[in-house]
Amino acid sequence: MDNRWWAVLWLWLLPLRGETAAASDSEPAPPTRSWSSLARMEVATLALLPRSGGGETEGFVQLEPTLILDGGPEFGLNLGAPIRLRAWGGPGRVRREDWDRLSDWGQLVRGLKLGSDAAPVGVWLGALEDYSLLSAHLVRRYSNRTNPDYHPAGGFLTGTVGPLYTEAFASDVLGARLMGGEVALDVGRVLFGSGHSPGRYSLAVSAVHDWGRTGGTAPSVTLAHLDGTAVVLKRPGLEAHLLAGWGGRPGVGGAWGAVLGVGADAVTPTRDIALRLEARRQHGGFRQGFFGPDYELARIQSVDPEGVPLASARFPDGYSLQAEARVGWDAVGYLGLQRHLALSLSLEAFSWGRLDADGRVAVQLLERSLEIAVKGLGVGMGQSGARYLGAAEARWRFLAGKLCAVATGGTLLFPDGDGTLRPGAFASVGLGVDSAR
Repeated sequence: MDNRWWAVLWLWLLPLRGETAAASDSEPAPPTRSWSSLARMEVATLALLPRSGGGETEGFVQLEPTLILDGGPEFGLNLGAPIRLRAWGGPGRVRREDWDRLSDWGQLVRGLKLGSDAAPVGVWLGALEDYSLLSAHLVRRYSNRTNPDYHPAGGFLTGTVGPLYTEAFASDVLGARLMGGEVALDVGRVLFGSGHSPGRYSLAVSAVHDWGRTGGTAPSVTLAHLDGTAVVLKRPGLEAHLLAGWGGRPGVGGAWGAVLGVGADAVTPTRDIALRLEARRQHGGFRQGFFGPDYELARIQSVDPEGVPLASARFPDGYSLQAEARVGWDAVGYLGLQRHLALSLSLEAFSWGRLDADGRVAVQLLERSLEIAVKGLGVGMGQSGARYLGAAEARWRFLAGKLCAVATGGTLLFPDGDGTLRPGAFASVGLGVDSAR
């Protein structure tokens, strides 16, 4: 349950603003309260079932308290963490792997938001799920909770000064792990003045470094990338752009890559669609999207036939075609975090026979009382040692939303001390109670 991809994205305002979201556009909106809060307690059974590598079944009773404070667009706080009390199998009353390092205490902060997209400076702390760093050619669809024994709080900082926009991030604010940033220059504003359409032409440089000092021992690695973007079509609710970029691994000779692509964004009161298609060239072990959705596992053991960490794996020279689609739809035109449908899919096919796929979909049914979320990941498909992960969750709210029944299940990979990954599975059934003000 630690790697539920939707948790941080939707827990902010789902329980607090559901009535506003379902209201008709023709009806006047109720006055917005300056502060809202939600207290929640979920109790569930949770079983971790190793499928290979020996060991016994572990069963837990899980208590999951949550406290959410909503202070408007400039402030939000989400606190809580699962507490697993052992019911059978293994030593101790509490699952030791959940709290055995300083970084694990970061899971207490699920989300802390200071500032907004419109503010000159913004800060966000919590679980990073499906995170991409601006141009997304180094960090793309990354999750810092894919390792089920490592529960850090990550964070990112955004800032705007004149024609410069920057974003810096850390995957673990309590440990020396993945850190990086990107600085983008609005070239159009520099050349044509502040009256020019913002973001029409931009240049950006990014760099990311993994210190490799927590979350499991792995080699350190550094990547850098240069990107240029030009918006070629801009209409109300529609934008299309061209992009090009080049990157490499500083200090590693012959490790470089290039990319050319197109993208489009379409936004209406009920829909939000983003599409992207890229042709890529990889050489000398460099690849775009190096820090991807399975990176927290691949840094320990990649899908390379030799089973070495990703930083040491021999990635073949070649080409790839990468496509990504994100679709959000809501029947009542709610522009917050709720969606009747949220779909995200990424595919990358390599010239030497490998296919990577990452997808997730979530739907809300029965007047938003039922939520179903499914995700899947396939890495190295078409090769020996391909990696597959999947999970699903269903939530049914009843009694005017005060009670919630939850069922989850999926597969996991647990790091062993010898640098290998042990397959396992989880299943959970539980009940939660909410108190909103």
